[in-house]
Amino acid sequence: MIDLKLLQKDFHSVSDKLIRKGVDVKLLDDLKKKNEELKVAKVDYETLQAAQNAMSKEFGIYKKEGKDVSELKAKVDANKIKITEALEIQRVKQEELESIAMSIPNIPDDDVPDGADESENVEIKKVLTPKEFSFTPKEHWELAEQNGWIDFERGVKLATSRFSVSFGMGAKLERALINFMLNFNSKRGFEEVSVPSLVNRAALEGTGQLPKFEDDLYKIQDQELFLIPTAEVPVTNLYQDEILIPSQLPIKMTAYTSCFRKEAGAAGRDTRGMIRQHQFHKVELVSISKPEDSDKIFDEMVQTASDLLSALELPHRLVTLCAGDLGFGAAKTIDLEVWLPGQNSYREISSVSNTREFQARRAKIRYKDGDKNSFVHTLNGSSLAVGRTLVAIMENFQNEDGTITIPKALEPYIN
Repeated sequence: MIDLKLLQKDFHSVSDKLIRKGVDVKLLDDLKKKNEELKVAKVDYETLQAAQNAMSKEFGIYKKEGKDVSELKAKVDANKIKITEALEIQRVKQEELESIAMSIPNIPDDDVPDGADESENVEIKKVLTPKEFSFTPKEHWELAEQNGWIDFERGVKLATSRFSVSFGMGAKLERALINFMLNFNSKRGFEEVSVPSLVNRAALEGTGQLPKFEDDLYKIQDQELFLIPTAEVPVTNLYQDEILIPSQLPIKMTAYTSCFRKEAGAAGRDTRGMIRQHQFHKVELVSISKPEDSDKIFDEMVQTASDLLSALELPHRLVTLCAGDLGFGAAKTIDLEVWLPGQNSYREISSVSNTREFQARRAKIRYKDGDKNSFVHTLNGSSLAVGRTLVAIMENFQNEDGTITIPKALEPYIN
């Protein structure tokens, strides 16, 4: 959640930054209105409380001097009722403001480039040179069917569209990639954790998926439990509503999970193949740090994901997302896009984001900062999406006869 004190202090500056991210002006106007109403409610309460304090002091003097206090007592009692009413109004206004604020995205960093959508993202650099083929490279779904690695029709039979089944070497490669990624990340200092695939509403509110993106989540009927859209949710919320000590920070974690998304806002996009599935495997990086360390850790996480792709000999590029393409909770994001020769384009395979204290405010994750409790910074990133990595291997390591060479880094993981 955005800092409401910062909002109250400098509403116009914060609004200008949020407009860069595409926030509806009407929503900001509603936010401003509720903010002003809360200010008025606070002044009314404080005025009544000051009057109460003055009358209480006067009451003491009257009693000490032996004066009649009946009239003053009536005023004190009447004012107490007004204070109770004013306090309730203040509480309601605070809740109304926070309810709107929960739907407001994170403020983008000042160095995030302007732009409305992904077409205005800025390339940082390319890593590794794409291979030149002496034949026209095939797309992954054709290679998957030819080699018997992935069966899309049986996925539909078992569930619905955008589900698939892996067989033989396809299944082995998925398992090999998961183990390789976890081992790679562990060597970079990220502790491996295993977390539930179901989380409660508070966890999803903490990382920003709720209330805004409920339509994209799979909910368990008659229970306040949801299938996770990403390991970021349970891993970040491991420290929900806790006060950490400085020596614990930074906390760096990696986790493998299946992820589940309805892809409600992606109708008609990547309907064929494994690029956009309702269920997919992913290895995640999550860090919790002091504010002054989060930029350094952000760079470390980006480098870890990039080095992982390089270890798999997969050409890729790093892209800074413009303000209009940033995710809801992100203050800054760098995407890693892997080269897919079958599609003749770079496609996202990882997003690394610094959410600053946005998630920490929502999840109440703090640390002892001298004599006060301060909010930590939280960061997350894919390292990597397993299905998309398999797609990249199929397309980049394909041979003219349709067979696929296994990357050397994965050989120790496959019998």
